[in-house]
Parts: sequence; structure tokens; C-alpha cells
Amino acid sequence: MKKKYNIAVSGLNAIDSPGPGVAVIRALREAASFDVRIIGLAYESLEPGIYMHDLVDKTYHVPYPTTGIENLFKRLEHISSIEKIDMIIPNFDAELYSFIKLEKRLKEIGMHTFLPTMKQFEERHKHNLPEFGKKYDLHVPRSEPIYTVNDLYRLPEGIEYPLVVKGKYYDASIVYNSEQAKSAFNKISAKWGLPIIIQEFVHGTEYNVTGLGDGKGNTISAVPMRKQYITDKGKAWGGISIADKKMLELTDKFISQTKWRGGFELELMKDKKNDFYILEINPRIPAWVYLAVGVGQNIPEALVNLAMGEKVEPYKTYDIGKMFIRYAYDMIVDIKEFEQISTYGEL
Repeated sequence: MKKKYNIAVSGLNAIDSPGPGVAVIRALREAASFDVRIIGLAYESLEPGIYMHDLVDKTYHVPYPTTGIENLFKRLEHISSIEKIDMIIPNFDAELYSFIKLEKRLKEIGMHTFLPTMKQFEERHKHNLPEFGKKYDLHVPRSEPIYTVNDLYRLPEGIEYPLVVKGKYYDASIVYNSEQAKSAFNKISAKWGLPIIIQEFVHGTEYNVTGLGDGKGNTISAVPMRKQYITDKGKAWGGISIADKKMLELTDKFISQTKWRGGFELELMKDKKNDFYILEINPRIPAWVYLAVGVGQNIPEALVNLAMGEKVEPYKTYDIGKMFIRYAYDMIVDIKEFEQISTYGEL
């Protein structure tokens, strides 16, 4: 008989910058090596995953990361006393710091995780990316963290317009002059705080790789994708799996050099010389992970097995030329369900 796990998953939102939660849950539902009961962790009452009862068995509100680690731990401890959670898969960059800090305490009460170490999480931050590139011999664009609008006029030599203005967690804008840069700085910093990262704009074609490292330098999974359709926020709304030896070699190098632990996404730019630059390293499973499942590499399933101490063989192949196309549809939900999650914090 297959094992059955109670797995808590966050990231149930589905806005124009969707969370990975629903895709991760779909992958877990299709796992061949175990069965699951899914516990949703929601920050807001309008996250669509809350109401997808064919995917999510029960949902609980959790406090925002800004309320502090202790509040989060107490809430998770309460939820686990009811649901007997075996594992948690957090899917937002902004919540990972708290979950990494709580990893040992969560395990003591039976809740496993499989996350990057704090060192890995910190050193791949956007404002640390230049040092990261030097340390691991990886191509990254020049960038500079700034804290005030006036810093836009004191950028290092060689960083010239057009530039990319990035938030420390999310959002990015390509700007062509100082006025656009100031506007982007104010908009993004108001939402995500400081620092703001000013990054050299690399002309080329965007690619992404999602994968999984075992924490010992071994690549368990790697699936490269070329974006076919991009939203105004730069998010992939469609993409196709591709065969690219250089991308896979770059991914293997990233994992072996850093001994990366857990899921990740590399955002890459291929320039005119066919060199790949790492624009960002997202330290969690991306929203398009279901493409990896569709081409034969169930990353969330492998991640759970690693967390639970099972032996996991690396994926060696995947289907090339498979596309994902994201879509939106309207669910009809009884207002009583919305009132239930809003009032009592669970549904």
C-alpha cells in the first residue's frame, strides 16, 4: 500500500503573478509513490485555491510574514495539532526566511520541509547576485542595490540605460531614462520595500529552468523552458520545453557548486553570443512547474520523498516540445464559504 501524507501548501493565489500553490498541488495529486491530503495555507480570503475543493481538502488562514516568526509557528502548531501535517511546502519568496528559521522547530513537531539553507537563501538575493556570480563562476549582469532615488545618479560606471529596476522579492521594470527609473523606484519600493536593485539590461532571449537539488550537489531534476507569452509583469503565461545542453550544464554547475537544497527556478537571458546570464535565482518551485510534471519530471513528488528520507533517483529525460498555456476561469462560490474563511480562518 502507498504511504499517505498530509501536506500543507501555500501560494494559493491566482492573480496576474500567480502563486505556485495550485500547480504544486496538482503535481502532488498525480504522485505515483504516495497519496496526499492537502491542507491549504492562505493569507487572504480571496485566494482561489481555497475554493478548489477537488484539489484542497481544507484551508487555514496563516499570518503574514511581517507579523513575526513566533506568530507563524503558533498558528502552524495549532493547525498541525488538528491535521497532523507531515510536510509543508511554502511557495512565496517573502515567507521562506521564516520557514527556514523554523525548520528545526517544525520538524520537532513532525512537520518536514526541504528548503535551501539560510546561507543559500541569503547569498542568491538579487542585491548579492554579483558576488554570487564571482564566487561560483557564473555569468550574471552587473547590478547595484540602491536605497534612495538620489542613488540613481551615482550608479557605477558601465551601468547605463536601459536598465532593469527590480524589487527585492518581486516586480521588475525596464526603464530608458532617469524619470522612468524614479517612477519605477517609487512604485516598487512602496510595495516591496528596500533595497531596490538596478541591473544591467542584457539584450537577448529569455529562458527559464526549474529543478531540484538534493543538498549534496546532485541534480535530481532540471527542465528548461522558453517563454512563449509574457505578461506585462514579465511572467510566463505560456512556454515550451526545449533541449539545450548549455542550459542543463549551467544548471548542473549551479547545483554542484552551491550544493543547492530544494526546488528553484533560474531566470536566464541568452545574449547574441549565445552566452547565458543568470538574471535571478528564485529559491522555490515556480508557478509553471506543472510543465515539468507534464514532460515527465514530477518535481513536487521528488521533493516530498527527499524530505521524508526516501531514496530518489535523478530524472534523466523529459519530453521536448511540450507547451503550457495558462488560462483563467470563473469559479462560482457560495458567499457562506467566503464568510467562513474570513470569520473563522478555516474552510
